[in-house]
Amino acid sequence: MNNISAKKQEIIDAYMFRHATKAFDPTKKISEEDFDFILETGRLSPSSIGYEPWRFLVIQNMEIREKLKEFSFGGQGQFPTASHLVILLARKDAKADSDYVQNLLKNVKNIPEPIVGNMTNSYKNFQESDLKLYESERALFDWASKQTYIALGNMLTAAALIGIDSCPMEGFNMEKVTEILENEGLLNSEKFGVSVMAAFGYRSQEPEHKKSRQSREKVVQWID
Repeated sequence: MNNISAKKQEIIDAYMFRHATKAFDPTKKISEEDFDFILETGRLSPSSIGYEPWRFLVIQNMEIREKLKEFSFGGQGQFPTASHLVILLARKDAKADSDYVQNLLKNVKNIPEPIVGNMTNSYKNFQESDLKLYESERALFDWASKQTYIALGNMLTAAALIGIDSCPMEGFNMEKVTEILENEGLLNSEKFGVSVMAAFGYRSQEPEHKKSRQSREKVVQWID
């Protein structure tokens, strides 16, 4: 087996290994080096027009986790046992002409000033006319939230590649979780909203069922 074939098999094996872990072994902790690697794959993830409309909250405080657990039916087994818990926030202020985006273009991507104006106009047209994102605050937030799922997927896969388990979670009351994070000083709800959560750690037991997915013929359609 050549290097490329071996790498492809390694990636497929990681997907077969990964499952939605419902409870972790609380005695096993992910090393700082390994979790930095997982976070880095999220940070380096692609996003629509490169806006990076996310923030990753790593919640290690068990008292805060316990408060969140009350309103997170999808994390009852994960919150108390996970080595690391990440809440992915999506930006609400990712309009083309917003202070956030302008700073990103000028001071992070170092786009020359004359080009920034042209990019802003083009991106505003894309957001407003093509995708209709300015019709409501929720539309813009949902668009940003979609981008966080790219980072989420990359983090889950990266974890699996180094033998770390995970579980993405949508099962929570957004209003209550938002309230808790605001009260803890962890969220400015004018700029961010809660998108999705993910727990990471090491499985406490092997999954009961073999991984099952629809056949390729069911999910792939070729148009030649």
